[in-house]
Amino acid sequence: MTVEPWRLPEVVEHTGLLLDSFKGIVGRSLVCNLAETPELRAQQLFEASLVVVSHGTEADPIFNYGNQRALELWETTWEAMTRMPSRLTAEPMNREERSHILSETERQGYVEGYCGVRISTTGQRFRILDVIIWNVLDEQRKKRGQAATYSRIELLN
Repeated sequence: MTVEPWRLPEVVEHTGLLLDSFKGIVGRSLVCNLAETPELRAQQLFEASLVVVSHGTEADPIFNYGNQRALELWETTWEAMTRMPSRLTAEPMNREERSHILSETERQGYVEGYCGVRISTTGQRFRILDVIIWNVLDEQRKKRGQAATYSRIELLN
C-alpha cells in the first residue's frame, strides 16, 4: 500500500519550510486559511489547486517536492519526480533562461512574474505564467533549495 506523500514526516517538515520561507521572503501566505497542524498543512499544500515544486541544493538540483497538481501537470509519480533533476522540466533550448532566473532568485530572495516553457515526462509542452520563485530557507536561514508556484498554464502542443 502506497502512503500519500504528504503524510511522510520529511514531507510534513519540508512543507513547513516551503510555507514559512514563502511568507518570510515574499511577505504573504502561499495558501489562504492554513490549517492548524503541520500534517493538515502538508495535506492542504499537496492538494492545493496551484502548482508547487521545489528542488534541493545539489550541483544538479533534484526535485524534493511536487504537489498533486505538479505531478498531474508533469504526468509523473511522486517517486519519479523526487528523483528527477529539475533542469529536465525545461527543454534544452530553454535551460539557459531557466538557469538565469534561478540565479536571479538566488541573489534577490524571490522573483515574481516569471513566464517560461516547460515539458512533461510524456512530451507535452506548456507555458507557465505569473510564476513566483523563492529561496527555501530553514530555521537558521540556511538555504535548502528553491521553490516555484503558479496557477496559470497554457498547453502548447
